Amino acid sequence: MDSPDTDWADVRLHVVTGKGGTGKTTVAAALALALASGGRKVLLVEVEGRQGIAQIFDLPPLPYEERRIAVAPSGGDVYALAIDPEEAMLEYMEMFYGMRRAGRALTKMGIVDFATTVAPGFRDVLVTGKTTEAVRRRGKNGRRIYDAVVLDAPPTGRITRFLNVTKEVAGLARVGPIKNHSDLVSGVVKSPETAVHFVTLLEEMPVQETLDGIAELRAAGLPAGGVFINMVRQSLLPQAALDTAVKGRFDAGELALGLKAAGVTDGAQATALAEALAEEVVEHAHRTELERAERETLAGAGLTRYELPLLADGVDLAGLYELAESMRTQGAA
Repeated sequence: MDSPDTDWADVRLHVVTGKGGTGKTTVAAALALALASGGRKVLLVEVEGRQGIAQIFDLPPLPYEERRIAVAPSGGDVYALAIDPEEAMLEYMEMFYGMRRAGRALTKMGIVDFATTVAPGFRDVLVTGKTTEAVRRRGKNGRRIYDAVVLDAPPTGRITRFLNVTKEVAGLARVGPIKNHSDLVSGVVKSPETAVHFVTLLEEMPVQETLDGIAELRAAGLPAGGVFINMVRQSLLPQAALDTAVKGRFDAGELALGLKAAGVTDGAQATALAEALAEEVVEHAHRTELERAERETLAGAGLTRYELPLLADGVDLAGLYELAESMRTQGAA
């Protein structure tokens, strides 16, 4: 199927990262739905063993196999894969050494845990290798099996090391299958077919971590994608009222008169209620001002930004479809 006219029409591997608590897995799931819309086939991959995809889609824990989990808007399928490093290790040994049975024996001996503890980069090679294989895989007709792959990746603080597999295994293997495999993975990850998207909130710490992550990614020659600003709250007041509140000129007395005129309450009750509401207005105005400043800070990174609404009813299937539609409307998918 031809690529849709979107900001990332030529991208096949969408890596999603973000500081803990920003909704990284939720955004990855919604992006997979958005990309699959219109009859496309998308694979959603997780690598941290948290079964986050199963929780979001309200499914039992996912096995180590690709299975369809959702139908996208206007048709299209989302498949999911929860990568198990041990199973990926067995596949790797069978692929390059024809030693699957021996691999199972080594697994029982704990050799996989030992190897990935001594050389943590090897675990990353296994899981990124499985992901990039799905990106490259073709059917008997020569067409790609998946139109796109979305990877729910580790947090921002670890994303560059996770993706920079060639550097991470340099001390582990300079020649041979492991080196060749890591080079193959790196060829996909560093290509124009890959984009690393960041998920953040309009708060100082996640914004700063996002900027640091983008800088590290660029320094490593890895492809930065877009920035998804999650859980955006709409302002409930006109800008003029917010400006007045920030400057400390919001008149609680005028608000009390308005409450009485509207028949909401009267007398001392109106004054007390107006003062309480005025405090909330000032707090809301200051928060809106801080969020505006964080938006400007993010703009300095020079990446395309998408704003996703705070879901009033929390994250459920309906919420995922709402986020997916927001992404499509903004041109992200």
